[in-house]
Amino acid sequence: MKQIALLIPTLDRIGGAEQQVLLLAEGLNRRGWRVTVVTLSGTGGEAPVRLQTAGVGFLSLRMRKGLADPRGWIQLNRWLRQEMPDVVHAHLPHAAWMARWSRLGVPVRVLIDTIHTTATGTCGRKLGYRASNWLADRVSAVSCGVADAWSAANMVPGELLVVIPNGVDVRTWRPDAAVRSSIRAELKIEKEFLWLAAGRLEPVKDYPTLFWAFATMPESGRLLVAGSGPLQAELIQLTRALEIENRVRFLGFEPDLRRWMQAADGFVLSSRKEGLPMAVLEAASCGLPAVATGIPGTREAIVDGQTGILAKAVGSAIAMEGAMTRLMRMPESESAAMRQRAREHIVEHFSLEAALDRWEALYTELLLRNTEPKRWG
Repeated sequence: MKQIALLIPTLDRIGGAEQQVLLLAEGLNRRGWRVTVVTLSGTGGEAPVRLQTAGVGFLSLRMRKGLADPRGWIQLNRWLRQEMPDVVHAHLPHAAWMARWSRLGVPVRVLIDTIHTTATGTCGRKLGYRASNWLADRVSAVSCGVADAWSAANMVPGELLVVIPNGVDVRTWRPDAAVRSSIRAELKIEKEFLWLAAGRLEPVKDYPTLFWAFATMPESGRLLVAGSGPLQAELIQLTRALEIENRVRFLGFEPDLRRWMQAADGFVLSSRKEGLPMAVLEAASCGLPAVATGIPGTREAIVDGQTGILAKAVGSAIAMEGAMTRLMRMPESESAAMRQRAREHIVEHFSLEAALDRWEALYTELLLRNTEPKRWG
């Protein structure tokens, strides 16, 4: 039985990257891999119980000072030496650097790390990747947009880079008419167009542009905002200033987005940067078309005019309002066809099983090339 360690900074907060790691861990376990998820810090929240139920191991290094905490390095090296996983697969920068430099102390057969965002970050991040690329066997990007951004910044050499998109469990994320009726009855929504936005309340998601756009739209629209974050109080105040507080509902952090997606009529994403937005993929899998800013990553998740609508200008309330109004005013026959195409697009290109197939193919290729553990890529 092949063994894999999946490293990630934390599972205390579940975003797109964290959710993908959980899905990958569970999926590989079903396919016969021995899987352990290793976090650098935190307790993992509710994730360890979910992983244990699926038969997946969990280890937190409980690091408190970021990468400067020597206890985490010692514990990780000890664990790697004891367990000797065939593959170490790290996600996000801090986990990637830790996995890479730990290889000098403990040889491993295959080391991969995955980039989840087009944001290339600070000079320190750029230097960190450039200085340690020689320790990785392969670097993956979740979208072509991510790969292009990091290649343009000279952070990852082309011969190391491969694109493997995120995957969605299309059997779980699917339309459900009964849930739709129940939630809409609970919300007392009949003919109103129900929008759903999801994501942390922070600057990169650009909720102010969304709210300004929504304020100029027909009053028959309603907007649910799922997420928490440092801008919550400021955004609530903005809805009051725009006099849309009666049409916008903040749900807070919502662990089960699926039922809201099954109830909504449209998903909306006003982000300024994305890697490959999981929420857009999940919404489409539920037959929910999206309106989103036409940025790298999002352009790969939405076929403009076919599975959703792209706003042409980032940070433009006018562009966002135009795209949202177009979806709202779409005849029912066209809307139904778009919902169907949205789901078909995810099933064909972004299913979890397809993603697992791609990962297993890459792991197998690299394991055949590296028959013995080694200290560098």
